[in-house]
Amino acid sequence: MTLDKSYIDLFQTVTSKAAFAASKFIGKNDKVSADKAAVDVMRNEINKLNIDGRIVIGEGELDDAPMLYIGEKLGNKKGQKLDIAVDPVEGTNFVAKNLPGGLSVLALSEKGNLFNAPETYMNKIAVGKNIDKDAIDIDYDLKKNLNNLAECKNKNITDLTICLLDRPRHAKIIELLDELNVKKKLITDGDVSGALLVTNEKFNVDMFIGIGGGPEGVLAASALDAYDCFFQGRFLFDNENDIKRANKMGIKDLKKKYNLKEIVSGDSIFVATGITDSDLMLGIKEKKTHYISETLVTHKNSKITEVRRRKDLITWLYHSFTIKEQFLVPSSIG
Repeated sequence: MTLDKSYIDLFQTVTSKAAFAASKFIGKNDKVSADKAAVDVMRNEINKLNIDGRIVIGEGELDDAPMLYIGEKLGNKKGQKLDIAVDPVEGTNFVAKNLPGGLSVLALSEKGNLFNAPETYMNKIAVGKNIDKDAIDIDYDLKKNLNNLAECKNKNITDLTICLLDRPRHAKIIELLDELNVKKKLITDGDVSGALLVTNEKFNVDMFIGIGGGPEGVLAASALDAYDCFFQGRFLFDNENDIKRANKMGIKDLKKKYNLKEIVSGDSIFVATGITDSDLMLGIKEKKTHYISETLVTHKNSKITEVRRRKDLITWLYHSFTIKEQFLVPSSIG
């Protein structure tokens, strides 16, 4: 079943308002407040919608409220049953330090169609569209994947650019890329946006690889599916608590390799609004009476993959929230 296209505008409103709320903390070195501001606005806006929503990817379990927790019910319960994945601020450090790459991200599908990912690490690989079937696989060694990708794209291996998180756990990958003289794009955070760089040749990223957040993998997969890109992931369970949580979620095969269609089945919508500027879109631009936002939107079944710009009046914020001592707190107004 196809999701109604009207959801695109509705949820773009959600992420653009959440992004604006978080933007109040750009450069304030306070990632906790930036995240809380986005969470509060995101929850408030989704609860206005005619949907029966449930958070399947959030920021922790029930005990972690006021974060948007896994299993939380959202909407007025009068509409379609939806699974919702959220990352109110992807790249909290980017926002806190006024660096490029801060986003407010959300994906949705019909109930049961978004993989309920545990809060653990995932090993991931993503490449763009029009790559030969079976050319890339997370179980191939890296050199084989690089050679196959270079052949598919009619490039020399030294002309490839590989994006990955700059982490000590990736030292061996980085070492091999250097040995092969392959170009790297190392990112400090934000592996949703990192994975999305394979969607368009203008970003000059041929592959995204490495270990990052499992929930972020599901969010990225929703957009990559609309672009007809390739994605695989495998969750990493390295302690008893992670294993128990996985079993509770119904994951029996802890070493299973997940293909894109197993992570996102059926139709989905993805929206990501820039908080700070990034390769994907511009961040929030605040004026005296309004702000301008840019949002990447994708809708699988209607093949929409585009960045949309909108202008909103600032007054809405002060009807829902009062800025006080650098925190956004609920207001009794309205």
